[in-house]
Amino acid sequence: MALLAAGAVLAACSDGTVQSQADGKGGGIGGAQQAPKEKPRPMDVELVTSDPRASGGVVAAGDQDAVYNYSPTVMRDGGKLKMWWCSQYGSAQPPGDDVLYAQSPSLDGPFTGPSGGGPAAVFSGAPGGFDGMHTCDPSVIKVGSTYYMYYTGAAGDHALGNSIGLATSSDGLTWTRAAGGKPIIGPSHDVHRDNVYGAGQPSAVYLDGWFYVLFTDTTAKGAGWNGAGQFLLRAKDAAFTRNVETLGEQGFVAKPGTTSPRPRSLVDAFSTDLMWVGSLDAFVIAHETEKGTTLTFWTRDFTAQPYRPALIPGAWKEGPGLVRRPDGHAPLSSADVCDRVPFDVVRATVIGGAAAPTDLKHFGLDVRGSGACENEARIRTAFEGVAMPSPQRTIDLVAGGTLVRVDRRSVAAALAGEVLNQRLTPVDNLPRTARLSAGARMVHAPGRGFGVVLDGKLFALPDGRTAVLNDSAVETIADQAWDGFPAGFSLAG
Repeated sequence: MALLAAGAVLAACSDGTVQSQADGKGGGIGGAQQAPKEKPRPMDVELVTSDPRASGGVVAAGDQDAVYNYSPTVMRDGGKLKMWWCSQYGSAQPPGDDVLYAQSPSLDGPFTGPSGGGPAAVFSGAPGGFDGMHTCDPSVIKVGSTYYMYYTGAAGDHALGNSIGLATSSDGLTWTRAAGGKPIIGPSHDVHRDNVYGAGQPSAVYLDGWFYVLFTDTTAKGAGWNGAGQFLLRAKDAAFTRNVETLGEQGFVAKPGTTSPRPRSLVDAFSTDLMWVGSLDAFVIAHETEKGTTLTFWTRDFTAQPYRPALIPGAWKEGPGLVRRPDGHAPLSSADVCDRVPFDVVRATVIGGAAAPTDLKHFGLDVRGSGACENEARIRTAFEGVAMPSPQRTIDLVAGGTLVRVDRRSVAAALAGEVLNQRLTPVDNLPRTARLSAGARMVHAPGRGFGVVLDGKLFALPDGRTAVLNDSAVETIADQAWDGFPAGFSLAG
């Protein structure tokens, strides 16, 4: 197998664009309505788990000439599960690692190609580029109408210093390289180690107007002796060119670029996945340990661990891919949104013919006692980004800790991370701050992005697609005019 993945896989098997506020705690162009203050939350809480589950067999695999299948990213988008993963098709060109895509109505599969049949190779190397031969370890999120795929790229089998690239798509199938085909995150080279893998295995989340990427960097100061370690960057734009911050010992620190020194690792592991869990008001990192996938929890600012680790048991050889909403957040429970949180993963379970992991299978469990509805502050956090029917045959979107009434379901779906068919009564007491009617005034400023004017305030939008869905004309304004509006909050997550 290519050096791209070999260092990480072998080590793992041996040891087990919108504006936001600078603090990342309020979405968008101005201050969201502040949630009521809570009592200091307890830390290191023991989680109760229940309902363990596992697929009866392999849920996804490449065609017959695919010698391995691993490193999946799984998106629950409406009633469909979409999955991208790393494989290698002999028929794809150039030779090397390819990203495959398949979909299924069930986590237990089978996952098939977009037209049925075998999974499709949707992304491969670009000869002459940093990813000239290998494209692997995809992490896909969707913000507005755009899919963003963060991936590991390598120029050849023995190329040193792998880096992370970005590609975009309108459908998740046809991809265009961003940043001129250049890497957006590279190895920091803080120290020299025998493991020369570099930077790769990214996992992305979109939260409060920030793009977060968690990734491996075997050259970072904070990595272990064997290169294991997970490092976190965030930025205001998907390509990490604006307001880049790195997580250090004292929290997030502004940096001029994405290759600054990395002293702090969040977990001693390779190949992890990151997810925001609103129902627990915490981030979770999924990483493989001796008996399965361990879930490690962090507060929003990564300063403390509010819950003790939980374990999804079962066989593994590499992975895992958490089942997430399009924005990288945890989906709500279909059984009890106030008490349960579902955690499901897909991971490779055996070693294949090329000594690389394969046989993707599903494992999962529920966490009980989340307390998501115990007070208004928790409700605001738990259901942020969720849309549902309103009492007036429109759609209510929880945004900025309030309810925004949206006339068109298609518009609400473009703005929401999750759309429900039934109303959740816990949100009934949240204040309603605005109504987004069909044809509402929308504006675009070159340096600010897209927004909608509601009751004289300007609310940020993820992109211009919302205007098309809403039958709104877009007025181009200057950045100064944008800044002159009374600020609403972000409707982009």
